[in-house]
Amino acid sequence: MSDLYPFENNFLELNQLRYHYLDEGQGDPVVMVHGNPSWSFYSRNLAKTLRDRYRVIVPDHIGCGLSDKPGDEDYSYTLKQRVDDLEALLEHLEVRERITLVVHDWGSMIGMAYASRHPERIARLVILNTGAFHLPEGKTFPLALKICRDTAIGAFLVQKLNMFALMAARVGCKRNPMSQALRGAYCAPYDTVADRIATLRFVQDIPLKPEDPGYDLITEVEEGLDRFADLPMTICWGMKDFVFDKHFLKEWQRRFPNAEVHAFDDCGHYILEDASDEVIPIIEQFLAANPLDPPAAAAPDEKA
Repeated sequence: MSDLYPFENNFLELNQLRYHYLDEGQGDPVVMVHGNPSWSFYSRNLAKTLRDRYRVIVPDHIGCGLSDKPGDEDYSYTLKQRVDDLEALLEHLEVRERITLVVHDWGSMIGMAYASRHPERIARLVILNTGAFHLPEGKTFPLALKICRDTAIGAFLVQKLNMFALMAARVGCKRNPMSQALRGAYCAPYDTVADRIATLRFVQDIPLKPEDPGYDLITEVEEGLDRFADLPMTICWGMKDFVFDKHFLKEWQRRFPNAEVHAFDDCGHYILEDASDEVIPIIEQFLAANPLDPPAAAAPDEKA
């Protein structure tokens, strides 16, 4: 595993829980926020590539990756709590510079909710098969997710049999299907029933109706997206994603008509894995072409 994931592991204690994160390199901070059912492993190749020029920060959400996996009695598996955790981490790391957000899957809801709290801290956006708004026009909630979210058999499949993580690893890459070893690495943190609680709670926390927890927060994020319209943004999209599909991409393009868009017709949900040889250079070039403004120099003291 160390050859695939060659990083120093760091932990922040949050309410007696260990919150795992990577903090590699120096320079302008690039914060990568994963979704479900993945973990910081998803961003490993991008992190390795960027860490010689940037400060790369990649957390594992509580319940995911190498972070603790508490029961419901010890942690609130909600969108708001995820945003609170990310905010606490960046405060702990004393990140004072404006950041670049790299977001994927449900990581965009978390990352963009953080951005909504602190719009002045966001410098650039990298969007990877995700959303930051309610279901876009023309998109219906996939039946497979509905079963996982709303039924006892779905909960059994997700938590007892780990089918959500196993199937995501199997179908998430279309151009370059994952090897057995790679699928094993993606699923390794979720090897017991207890360790799969976040995988299930993430799905159950998807807000579809106004009375659902998190619905108002997504509305708030959605309504504030225009604050980021002038920021540099690049979008890399696997078009064979049955959840975050063409409808989500179209909505991003509608809201951010100036964004760079790179659509990969033969790739799936795990675009950073499926087309890493193309996506990582695209992100590198995007960052280089949109450097952050250096901090303004302090005015010299006037002589008396």
